[in-house]
Amino acid sequence: MKTRSGVPGDARRNGVTGDAVRAVGIGKRFDVGGTPFTALDDIALTIREGRFSTLIGPSGCGKSTLLRILADVVRPTSGTVEVFGRSPEEARRAAEFGFVFQDPVLLPWRTALANVELPLQVAGVAKAERQVRARELLRLVGLEGFEKALPAKLSGGMARRVAIARALILRPRLLFLDEPFNGLDEIRRRQMNDELQRIWMETGTTAILVTHNVSEAVFLSDQVVVLGRNPGRVIADLEIDLPRPRDAETMLLPEFTAYERTLTRLLTEAYEGVEP
Repeated sequence: MKTRSGVPGDARRNGVTGDAVRAVGIGKRFDVGGTPFTALDDIALTIREGRFSTLIGPSGCGKSTLLRILADVVRPTSGTVEVFGRSPEEARRAAEFGFVFQDPVLLPWRTALANVELPLQVAGVAKAERQVRARELLRLVGLEGFEKALPAKLSGGMARRVAIARALILRPRLLFLDEPFNGLDEIRRRQMNDELQRIWMETGTTAILVTHNVSEAVFLSDQVVVLGRNPGRVIADLEIDLPRPRDAETMLLPEFTAYERTLTRLLTEAYEGVEP
């Protein structure tokens, strides 16, 4: 398999490429009813280009806040972030990344095709070109034949796939995913994990996922970053060394179970306030 830049998929995951994200000393404080609250403290994080990385941690540890800082949605109180060697603002303006939120946020009066092509329409791309690209992406996410469907006629999983296609329409080098499968049942979630892995491998896009689901983190990731809380901080940075493509058989491997046990222990300690 080749990525968009021509680097073989296995090579990119063995560190041939450079850093997609570098964060140093990231802190975030909020004012809550006149009382200062430290959400994140001294976060250091490196994401290699072409890899699939996941942020996991207890509720309230600042996972989504950190993701939004990397994506220039929220500004940090302290520290620096580089996305492909630029500031997050510069990377955003250059359309270097796409973002998939917990809620698909599809416009209800627009068809699946029209929702996917919307970023290109805003960018002033001609209708014929944007429809060709939108159709290609709907095929990529397994929704060929649903181009004319309105969001109300789509299942939850299908709506999330439309949101992923829309996030990829500008051909970003980096894809942020903030709990995109939250609320799906276990079977549908596993199906979506299979789909996301396939899409990621076919596009060569770097991916950063936020999730609470340990099995999902192990299944999808090359790297899992575990955050503690009060305040949010990095307590572990775990490499996941499992063959790809991964499937249901992969989840039966003793190595997979060992990674699950390690992450579960780290999360339990984080909830209990125990330093690892």
